[in-house]
Amino acid sequence: MGNDVDYLAQLQDYYAEHRTLPSFAAIAQLLGFKSKNAVTALVARFKLQHYLDSAPDKRLKPGSRFFERIIAENSVRAGLPSEAVSDQHDTLTIDEFLVERPSKTVLITVKGDSMIDAGILPDDIVIVEKRPFANPGDMVIAIVDNEFTLKTLGKEGSNFVLYPANKAYATIRPQGQLEIFGVVVGQFRKYK
Repeated sequence: MGNDVDYLAQLQDYYAEHRTLPSFAAIAQLLGFKSKNAVTALVARFKLQHYLDSAPDKRLKPGSRFFERIIAENSVRAGLPSEAVSDQHDTLTIDEFLVERPSKTVLITVKGDSMIDAGILPDDIVIVEKRPFANPGDMVIAIVDNEFTLKTLGKEGSNFVLYPANKAYATIRPQGQLEIFGVVVGQFRKYK
């Protein structure tokens, strides 16, 4: 059982590469087990801990904790170096952290640079909670003249406006209807 963390990591890497979990025989080969009983015991432990589950056709599938990632005990400073991280840690799934309502959440790839001063760059992915209302100050996906745009919702007098986060762009003051598609609740980017 002491190697379960390593075994789980190997199964997670396998899943990331193949988008499926291996069969019992393939798990034995992947982890270097000599018997099917060792695989059965490992799978049972992982099912009890909710790392693995069974699909209706009896194949293995990721459990509710399979996608948890380690949160380092210490935070990291963007300025001066801090003390090294210890071995203690908590875990968190990205969905648990960023997605409160899965059925109302959509991921949208950003095109353009109108929000760069807010830290949102082209090709970033924003996590959007779909809802038809927002408050001034919320970053929103809005529909103006049948086109989507990412801006910060503001108010001038009794009219709603959309503020960019780049001085090269003007505030959008809709002449027609302004519709809110959703509110941005997070973002991420992958470094190359």
